[in-house]
Amino acid sequence: MKKIIGAALMLVVIAITACAGNNKESNNEDNNSTKEVKKMGTIHLTKTDFLAKVANYETNPTEWKYLGDKPCIIDFYANWCGPCKAVAPILEELAKEYDGQIYIYKVNTEEEMELASAFGIRSIPTLLFCPMGENPQMAQGALPKEAFKQAIDEVLLKKK
Repeated sequence: MKKIIGAALMLVVIAITACAGNNKESNNEDNNSTKEVKKMGTIHLTKTDFLAKVANYETNPTEWKYLGDKPCIIDFYANWCGPCKAVAPILEELAKEYDGQIYIYKVNTEEEMELASAFGIRSIPTLLFCPMGENPQMAQGALPKEAFKQAIDEVLLKKK
């Protein structure tokens, strides 16, 4: 009986020590994560968001007036679309890589049919590249990462 009680006490001491150690570790992780600046990923847009952040095509139906403070890419996609699924991780990487320089927005065409219709989206993925002070440029299909980078640098950021 003494062996069982002794073993139980030993397990309790080990459990308490292990939990305390984990709390210190997670506190350190929290402290370290607050030191790192979290980079922005892609941003999902509803029609309301689009009208406020990108362009209010209802107010200005005949003129493109980009409302953003940085150039952007808008990815019109659907969850069931294979090429859209292939492009999604690339766009996430690029959103982090170009954080603070551009926005990468995503519009789900299944949920935002009216928005997709307003831009004549008939195939997906369709990507809208919106530079500052210029009309947007549209591309269709899954692009490789290098093509995105070239378009971002040349069309959106005017680096070349």
